[in-house]
Amino acid sequence: MRRHTINARPDWQRTVEEQGLIYPLTRHPDGSLRPYWDESAYYSFTLGEVEALEETVEELHRMCLAAAGHIVAEGRLPELGVTDPRVAGAVTEAWRRRAELPSLYGRFDLRYDGTGPAKLLEYNADTPTSLVEAASPQWFWMEERFPGADQWNSLHERLVAAWKRQAPLLPPGSPLHFAHSSEDELGEDLMTVAYLKETAEQAGLDTDWISMEEIGWDSFSGRFVDNRLRFIRSCFKLYPWEWLTTDAFAGHVLDTLDNGGGTGSTLWIEPAWKMLLSNKALLAILWELYPDHPNLLAAHLDGPGELTATGWVAKPLLGREGAGVTVHEPGSDPVPREEPCCYQELAPLPAFDGNHVVLGAWVVEDESAGLGLRESSGLITDEYARFLPHVIL
Repeated sequence: MRRHTINARPDWQRTVEEQGLIYPLTRHPDGSLRPYWDESAYYSFTLGEVEALEETVEELHRMCLAAAGHIVAEGRLPELGVTDPRVAGAVTEAWRRRAELPSLYGRFDLRYDGTGPAKLLEYNADTPTSLVEAASPQWFWMEERFPGADQWNSLHERLVAAWKRQAPLLPPGSPLHFAHSSEDELGEDLMTVAYLKETAEQAGLDTDWISMEEIGWDSFSGRFVDNRLRFIRSCFKLYPWEWLTTDAFAGHVLDTLDNGGGTGSTLWIEPAWKMLLSNKALLAILWELYPDHPNLLAAHLDGPGELTATGWVAKPLLGREGAGVTVHEPGSDPVPREEPCCYQELAPLPAFDGNHVVLGAWVVEDESAGLGLRESSGLITDEYARFLPHVIL
């Protein structure tokens, strides 16, 4: 694994926008616009590194599924903050019927520097983003800058194939709606949903488009409807389950939840059991089930404990873009947190030329599918991170 500097292509911004990346720049607190898509540098990997990482990702995915089954079987959902009996019942039923429910993708965030085993930082299998830039612009960048090279990237093909395989699980006779929140100011969620809609269409599915805020409730029929008053029988939503089950219409969601084959109900993708894989409590339960696993970091739910000697990171159980994450150096005194947290062993992101990098390794269905890299100035990968392409040399 190496970082290389390179000149950006002329008119790179227009190029990546045409390839689907509608927010190539990020506005920083000082008001300046700086590249989010950063092709002034790239990372290279050997084929052996990528093959080993693929095996690691698929093993971690299997471990996470086993941990999800353990959480349900042992009644540990309250440790994830799921205390509403109706929500817990929905998650449990979705897990038990998961073979009947479409489930598409997830992203592992890994610490890796090319010299030792990759370490799991977290897993988001409910609403992961940075998908478009990993699937499309970086592939076309490689083809233009390194003709004949390769890349850890079969995302597009695998997504289309996944929709084809899972099409029989969708309710017949109505389009698959794709929804994002109109509160998304950056356009990241809009872009991600638009891309996934395109992959579904390439798989031959009938699709339609709606924002979460436009979804209506027909009290006469007791159904969710779109802005043409059509019954929404299935919907891919880039909208976290913890929001969906606490919003004003949460009761209707739970009343009409299709966990496999129901009529008069709505099938949501990702399914409710994905809440198990997008909660930081999963990290502590993994450590409990697989202690000292080479790809895991020590993690606890009841405080840092022995991690005060090595340093730790406190992560809210729910959150994105590094929000609420705090870093504590070795020997620090424990800091009380009001919200439930996972306390994970400190493993500082490796720095290449002063840039801290995290690997975003993608899974489609149950298989490794691709890689995206984000750099940050500090140890926390936040909303000001930059996306850099990669090649296999």
